[in-house]
Amino acid sequence: MPSDDDLALADEVSGQLIRLVRLMERKHAQYQADHPDAVERATYLLLVHLVKDGPRRAGTLAEAVHSDPSTISRQVAHLVRLGLVERTTDPEDGRATLLVATDEGRRVFEENRRVRIERIAEMLDDWPVEDRRKLAELLARFTTDFANNALKPRPAEAPPAPPVEATAGGSRSLPG
Repeated sequence: MPSDDDLALADEVSGQLIRLVRLMERKHAQYQADHPDAVERATYLLLVHLVKDGPRRAGTLAEAVHSDPSTISRQVAHLVRLGLVERTTDPEDGRATLLVATDEGRRVFEENRRVRIERIAEMLDDWPVEDRRKLAELLARFTTDFANNALKPRPAEAPPAPPVEATAGGSRSLPG
């Protein structure tokens, strides 16, 4: 069982993570407002997977991003309309369709990646190199542990014991 100090530190980390996510959401919303053709973050994640992992079937893509096929279908349709993804016949099974990032999709991915990396480099520019390395190391460790912990089934918690009523002859449990 974690100590009170462990829980207080976890609360501080949790609070900072919540703050970071909110700041990122706000920044993304501002970007969306400034760029009407921008792709939603969840939809962009599909493009990222297709660029990094290569052509995939929609079902495999849905599994990779932990989403349901109907959501993926709608998001892929949007990427196809934008010319960032195309549907092709699966060479191994002519009845199936593969989703493939287009040249434009790869260009958009690389441009977004470049801008993100440059912004982070600018933010960290006045940090000592060792601090930047340590941040990268700790973030990698944290995200790995987070992913692994999220995949573990949590043990079922025991229901709370019924309240005990004091009686003259001892104590007895009250009915729930």
